[in-house]
Amino acid sequence: MSILVNKDTKLVVQGITGRDGKFHTGKMREYGTNVVAGVSPGKEGLVIDGIPVFNSAAAAVKATGANTSIIFVPAAFAADAILEASEAGIELVIAISEGLPIQDMIRVTPFLKQNGTMLIGPNCPGIITPDEALIGILPGNIFKKGNIGFISRSGTLTYEVVNLLTENDYGQTTCVGIGGDPIAGLYFIDLLERFENDPETIAVVVIGEIGGDAEEQAAQFIAEKMTKPVVAFIAGQTAPPGKRMGHAGAIISSGSGTAAEKIAAFNKAGVPVAKEPNEIPVLLRELLKK
Repeated sequence: MSILVNKDTKLVVQGITGRDGKFHTGKMREYGTNVVAGVSPGKEGLVIDGIPVFNSAAAAVKATGANTSIIFVPAAFAADAILEASEAGIELVIAISEGLPIQDMIRVTPFLKQNGTMLIGPNCPGIITPDEALIGILPGNIFKKGNIGFISRSGTLTYEVVNLLTENDYGQTTCVGIGGDPIAGLYFIDLLERFENDPETIAVVVIGEIGGDAEEQAAQFIAEKMTKPVVAFIAGQTAPPGKRMGHAGAIISSGSGTAAEKIAAFNKAGVPVAKEPNEIPVLLRELLKK
């Protein structure tokens, strides 16, 4: 089983006529994702590799029944694209766009909640259910169908750790790159709950990083609500206070959000934390033997 996306997902690409949108649409289709439409204002009537282009998300949804959207729109217009998808009735939006102002996300979040729209991102690599659907910029060849759930704040660490899992014969149910912006959509607890309820997921790997308290909240949720084993890794263990590391949310401020605090929270919840990414398959193997 999978969470959020599968063979029944009907995808619309907002920003399909741009360089990145067009390129990754091709990659998603090659993987087997059901891309049913594209959106590019003023370019309705175009057909890109057999995919019809519409002026609006509403028109695309009406014509094709699309239920999921991916955003390849410049940061200045990405928030409006997310809102447009939500108003069109899209159930799940994956926002690849990076550099969205925090004020825009503050404006968008309550509308998504009101409309019941789920968001992954912004500034994320996307989501994949191996052998079913890839939505984003993830390299599909490193993923393998299996029974390990995967959640990560880091895009590049997603690729490294998933490749390690696959090489050690730990296939994945669904892998989600949630991004590292301060204000984002579905996060650790939302996804951990879905993996806990997924009968095919037997364990979960969580990749966190410095900044914020999302990992601490996740650790508390795991301790109180989860029956499945979880393995974690925290990026930025040597980061100095006050220095941003990669993501906008990856910054230690006022003595909070440190790797040590996050590791302590996971350990208290009974979650082993890898010192290096290559330890993750080893820890997973030990947990699954119990």
